Amino acid sequence: MPTAALIDPEALHQIRNLEVRAKTLLQNYLRGIHRSEHHGHSTEFTEYRQYIPGEDTRNLDWRLYARTDRHYIRKYEDETNHRFHILFDQSRSMSYGTTENYNKSDYAATLAATLAYHLEQQHDATGLTTFDTRPTHHIPPRYRPGQLRRILHHLEMPPQGEGTDLAATLNAILPLMRHRSSTILISDVLTHPEPIEQPLVHLRARSQALVLLQILDPTELNLDLSGPALLEDLETGDTLHIDPQLALKQYKKKLGAHLSHLESFCSSNDIQYHLVSTDQPLELTLLKLLKTYAA
Repeated sequence: MPTAALIDPEALHQIRNLEVRAKTLLQNYLRGIHRSEHHGHSTEFTEYRQYIPGEDTRNLDWRLYARTDRHYIRKYEDETNHRFHILFDQSRSMSYGTTENYNKSDYAATLAATLAYHLEQQHDATGLTTFDTRPTHHIPPRYRPGQLRRILHHLEMPPQGEGTDLAATLNAILPLMRHRSSTILISDVLTHPEPIEQPLVHLRARSQALVLLQILDPTELNLDLSGPALLEDLETGDTLHIDPQLALKQYKKKLGAHLSHLESFCSSNDIQYHLVSTDQPLELTLLKLLKTYAA
């Protein structure tokens, strides 16, 4: 996508209504795809292809024509062949953010809402399970009136969980996965990776495809603090005085090992892994997800 087409996440999150934010992001994403010189690759991911003269015009997407002034065929217009299940972390650590208008949870909710909105437009069945130390709300994947609104309602809820037990949560979610679906797990994954490995393997076996989307704030990635600070664990309330100049090397070493372990484990077990910083334009993250599911 051209850089000029991307919305700055800070500006996007000035829109407080999640549904409006998701629609704005998706519309901008689609416009960016069709302005791109590489739209031939990207359109695979949005279930569109360019119209060939002589084809049945009943399959033309006239709404898209009104926005782009180009003719596109929407594939699978009348099919509902795909199930998607979003697993969404609402533990309190997701409320961390160093930007003015949004935190990790806001970024993740915007992304999940946009994906759900896009899937509904494709007539795909979409579901949502939110969790902290346990599953808190479960909406099975369906394509029906009101489904998107129910999903958005739960995505708008602020993180409240006192902690995260991702391994126990994933084990509790498994019995709820009664039909195979493409599954996306959205979390900061700030936990020891070993206990979640077996549950992830089981989840992958239950899924047509599994994506682990790890959402982190830039400060968590770079320990970019202006000076010594007193840090508080949002889930336990524990505090730690830290001098970033002294701690930076050890911090990056441990974080790098954690991220490398996750990436290596996912690669070995046919799980798509994406690390996303919340200062990254959401269109790029959305493109990664749609590319994964189109593969």
